[in-house]
Amino acid sequence: MKKLLLSASIVFLMFSCQNDDTNSDSTNVAALEISAKRSCATQDMLELQLKNDPTLAKRMQEMELKNASIMATGKIVIGVLEIPVVFNVLYSTAAENVSLAQLQSQIDVLNADFQGKNSDYNSSNPYNNVRGALNVKFYLDQVIRKATTRTVWYSEDEFMKDATTGIAATSPTTKLNYWVVSNLRSKSNNSQLLGYGKFPGTTTAALDGIVCGNYCTGTTGLAAAPYNLGRTATHEVGHWMNLRHIWGDANCGSDLVTDTPSHDSPNYGLPAAGLRSTCSGTPLEMYINYMDYTDDKGMYMFSSGQASRMAAIFSSSGSRASFR
Repeated sequence: MKKLLLSASIVFLMFSCQNDDTNSDSTNVAALEISAKRSCATQDMLELQLKNDPTLAKRMQEMELKNASIMATGKIVIGVLEIPVVFNVLYSTAAENVSLAQLQSQIDVLNADFQGKNSDYNSSNPYNNVRGALNVKFYLDQVIRKATTRTVWYSEDEFMKDATTGIAATSPTTKLNYWVVSNLRSKSNNSQLLGYGKFPGTTTAALDGIVCGNYCTGTTGLAAAPYNLGRTATHEVGHWMNLRHIWGDANCGSDLVTDTPSHDSPNYGLPAAGLRSTCSGTPLEMYINYMDYTDDKGMYMFSSGQASRMAAIFSSSGSRASFR
């Protein structure tokens, strides 16, 4: 059984991060192609934050202890938690100006997935007995659009969140800010990313929220298979609500949840039924979990432990108590 300790995978990663605010990047990038494998930059961004802020690791440990105490009481959130969502849409062509219908389809997916009302929630799998849901309702609060000449957005720069180069966050302590960009990439290797989210209590309010490509937002419009069921945002909002990747970002690492099995690494595509990890006891992997890396149609559940972990941050003493 996994202990509620800060994941050993949180380490200081030494790599360079340039911060020029020019748009010269766009001249060196090949035409956009949808990545064959899911790629989330959340952990990479956390490691960069840990490198730049020597006090962050201790603060995160303290937050984990507080969350564990909150979950132990069994009294986390009473009633429906309503979360307003602000979409910050950045586009360089008219075609990239994501439609309201596409954005609303993402809201619909978030509500279904987090409430356990998604059509595939009852799919037969060995982990049906630990499925979890959150008493939460997302609603579209505002859409802010901005035309830009920038055609590439690097996660490390976070230019999409700057008022000059992108769109500044709107009331980030009471609203979930969701930046939609046309081409999200990693600056370290220029690989395409689907999205990333910020863990609670790890960043300034101005940088809080999630970022996703327009090619993996919602279920219509620019959303492209195999990421056209809105599950990228479900995954990234999971991070925003304090969930780790199910493999703990390490070989047989810990995601700090007791009812999810150990994974030796992320799963991609659509894994075959009965897949087992090489971790101690060779447990059956929960590859249908939203916090793995499978295709959208391969992920369709949170565990009960994950749901409790998410709810804890919205308690009266939790790190996102301002959303109550």
